[in-house]
Amino acid sequence: MFSLVVQMEVRPGRREEFLAGMTANAEAAVRDEPGCLRFDVCSVEGDENRFVLYELYADAEAFAAHKAAPHFQEWRVVAERVVAAQHNTPGTLLVSHAAGEAS
Repeated sequence: MFSLVVQMEVRPGRREEFLAGMTANAEAAVRDEPGCLRFDVCSVEGDENRFVLYELYADAEAFAAHKAAPHFQEWRVVAERVVAAQHNTPGTLLVSHAAGEAS
């Protein structure tokens, strides 16, 4: 599985616009893209303008499909206005554990 951790810094005063745009992107990705398995948006404690995203896709091709999706293109328009800095760390999921899963 293809994983992506994204660290984002949002321009001051743009938090709500960021959250609205990112929420729409994340919801559409999980709902409309069979290869998007998870899309989490987390705040960073102590800094209201920093966020960490965790995205999980079936494979790199599914992530490429995400970047080509209409909702991602809509997000990019919002991102141009609100994102001050971004760092992407792609990887491969090796181990996963979640509460409630059988061992």
